[in-house]
Amino acid sequence: MIYISSDHRGLELKKYLVESLASAGLGIVDLGPKDLDPEDDYPDFAKLVAEKIQEDFENMGVLICANGVGISIAANKLDGIRAALSWNPKHAASSRNDDGTNVLVLPADYITKEEALEILHTWLSTNFSGEDRHIRRIQKISELEEL
Repeated sequence: MIYISSDHRGLELKKYLVESLASAGLGIVDLGPKDLDPEDDYPDFAKLVAEKIQEDFENMGVLICANGVGISIAANKLDGIRAALSWNPKHAASSRNDDGTNVLVLPADYITKEEALEILHTWLSTNFSGEDRHIRRIQKISELEEL
């Protein structure tokens, strides 16, 4: 399953992506917000998506805020989350192939809706390589979570 959320700055892009993925028949769950609240805080939405990934590491997540940085930092605080801020398809594919990312973060203020959709489709269609060196590095990240 794909879980998506944003803060107020990413709301319009999130709505566009949800509609696009749903019309393409992809299983997507919108965790909110549903309405614009300029006072909302991105860590709250990062937590919602990250917890869904933690429930089942086969799930994937998408998070959106203005520049993508804060929501990335927040999501990566939860164990097992590998959130990557991507701004183009090549970068998104690399994050999946090399780093096994399970959350894609998009910067709403820096990409168009069409670019975001292309980035998301590329990320979703790219698998983790499973190469020994990448597995070893992810294991080291997991060990850091235990500190």
